[in-house]
This record gives sequence, structure tokens and C-alpha cells, in this order.
Amino acid sequence: MTQISDPETFASSPVQLIDTVFPGDTNHHGTLFGGVALAHMDKIAFLAAARHARAQFVTACSDRIDFEAPGHVGDLIEATGRVVRVGNRSIDVEVELVAEAPVTGERRLCTRGKFTLVAEKGAETHLPFPPVPEAGVPGADGKLHMVDMVFPMQTNHYGSLFGGDALKMMGRAAFIASTRHARRPMIMGTSDRIDFKSPIREGEMIELISHVLMAGGDSVLVGVELWAENLLTGERRHSATAKFTMVTMDPSR
Repeated sequence: MTQISDPETFASSPVQLIDTVFPGDTNHHGTLFGGVALAHMDKIAFLAAARHARAQFVTACSDRIDFEAPGHVGDLIEATGRVVRVGNRSIDVEVELVAEAPVTGERRLCTRGKFTLVAEKGAETHLPFPPVPEAGVPGADGKLHMVDMVFPMQTNHYGSLFGGDALKMMGRAAFIASTRHARRPMIMGTSDRIDFKSPIREGEMIELISHVLMAGGDSVLVGVELWAENLLTGERRHSATAKFTMVTMDPSR
């Protein structure tokens, strides 16, 4: 089991959640429901606050949020959260939501908002919180970093993430990385053998780190690392590594 001993290195980085707008996420106009967008923003605000302060948080309030542009079916939706204020027991997180057309690369700012989260009282809340971190740049290492969280409906009777859900997340990361590289419609061609080294527990954060290993005329080889992170302790565990060959579709699909 591989671990990283310096959780502060990661706690100071902005966190990103990237997803695809599917038909079930849209209204009758084919655009992303505002409630789904707000759910993405609230989740990333929680993850940013919890990772920074290593405490249990609940959302207290959010500023007024105006939607400037819609997200359409098939778009990538990227939510980025940054800690901008640290109080006695509260943290403000600024969240930016951007829609991206996967083939053209056109990016549209959908909305931006600030969320205030308050830490629960208890032995697990260690005060004072760390100060506001210096502004970082997501993907500064040239790799695509995506986060998510494990909820009860994704776990088995042992309280750990289903392997199928883990594979789904890794496949999504490979799809996004290959599409951004090739700017063409991509589907999964093959996946190499995947060995799961460590379970991922309910309530832990998942980080998917993907990068293009090789690109051909009609295929892209993407490597994806799956990491689990305990939001209270900062312990990180390398859970799996995989390689996916993503292939392009012709006009007839």
C-alpha cells in the first residue's frame, strides 16, 4: 500500500469535480438543471473546506448565484473550489462552474458563487484552522486531477466502494483526458488488468489522476491512478492504477 506522508501538500491545492451533462441532468430545453449545478458546487465546496481544515463541515449559506450561461447535453461541467476565508469555526469557499464543449474546447463560465461552511463541534475539530492557502493552479503537474466522494449507496455491506463504481469513475477520467487531448468523440476500446490494492471507505474522498501516455491517429492511451483520502486525517492510499485505450468514433458512430 502506497501512502503520501505530507497531506498539507494536497490540502492547499484547489479541488476540481468534472462530470458530463447527461440527458437525465437536463430540463426540457436540453440544458443543465440549476439544482444539479448547485449540487456539484456544494459538494466541491465541502470537499475543499474539509480537505483544508480536516474537520466535519455542514453548509451554512451561499451567496446569491446568478447563472450566466447554460450547460448543454454532452458538455463537460467543471466545478473548482478554492478556500478564500478562514474564520474561527467557518470557512468560505469560492466555487466556479464552467461548461466545456468536449470536441471544440469552447469554455463558458456558467456561474460563480461563495459558500460558507461551519465545522461541527467535537473532538475531531482542531482549532484554529490553517490560514488561507496561496492560490494554486489545478493540474500544474500536467495531469488531470478530479475528485469525488464515496456515499453510502456506492458501498457494499463492508462499507467500502463497489469495484464497479470505482471502474466507472476511472473510465470517466480516461474519457475526459482523452477527449481533451484529441478533441474528438471518444469511446473506450480496451482496459488493461486492474488490481485493487486498498479499499475506499464510505465518506472518503476519491482523487483520480489521469494523463495521456501515448496518442495515435485514432486512439489515445490514458493512465489513471485512483487514490483514497481520509478527509479528517489526510491519510492517502493508492487504491488502483489502470490503463485505458480510448478510440475515436467515425461520423456514423
